Amino acid sequence: MPWFKRSDKGILTPTEGKREVPDGLWYKSPGGKIVHTRELKSNSYVVPEEEYHVKIGSKEYFEILFDNNQFTELDEAMESADPLKFADTKPYPKRIRESQSKTELKDAVRTAYGKMNGIDITIACMDFIFIGGSMGSVVGEKIARAMDHSLKTKTPFLMISRSGGARMMEAGLSLMQMAKTSAKIALLDEARIPYISLLTDPTTGGVTASYAMLGDFNIAEPGAMIGFAGPRVIRETIGKDLPKGFQSAEFVLEHGFLDFIIDRRNLKNRLSTLLRMLES
Repeated sequence: MPWFKRSDKGILTPTEGKREVPDGLWYKSPGGKIVHTRELKSNSYVVPEEEYHVKIGSKEYFEILFDNNQFTELDEAMESADPLKFADTKPYPKRIRESQSKTELKDAVRTAYGKMNGIDITIACMDFIFIGGSMGSVVGEKIARAMDHSLKTKTPFLMISRSGGARMMEAGLSLMQMAKTSAKIALLDEARIPYISLLTDPTTGGVTASYAMLGDFNIAEPGAMIGFAGPRVIRETIGKDLPKGFQSAEFVLEHGFLDFIIDRRNLKNRLSTLLRMLES
């Protein structure tokens, strides 16, 4: 059972158990286009002609960004504890073990360093398939330690966010990660080390309220949902209908919260160009 689901008027919204990338020979996009998975992979998981960006995780982003997919992973064995002895429909440790078994991940973020078009870089990438990409103590600690690596090696830091927000099973410990990671970003700023934040679909909740929107450059993929609370909550709170396209990357860019939107097929080269400009 997912850690959160809404069942209302026939709507079911699970946050885990769905594969992010297709595992068959053919992939059918939401618009109905059928494409071979080999072609999809060679196109950086963007559906040709439709330009739809398939939801992917750290494995795929590392393949796209690191030269020859060669990198050194940081803190790869770190796992969540259960200091609050939390249980909802099942004990938290059991939920963690089940998520690890389903996803072959230890938690909702992976961190690594390597070269991107010859430039040394440290990357942290979130995985939504692990408990909705929720931000728990391991997520915050791994990101903080990766930023420490950037500080030590003087290498740029790229944060790839995709999250449903704070991890409720860790309560206040989860919220503390917002302050911890924000403090590390301040240290990167003092050291004049570039911090680039890439927001992918979806980036919401406490992640948006902290490290996702604190980049020297805040960028996004086309069509990504970016926000804090969900549209329904906001609509009921303010008592008004929301603008068309509200919380899409394009809407957020238009209203000044993003610097630019990058097609995933151009991501590696655009990031490399940006970092070389900052070096000069």
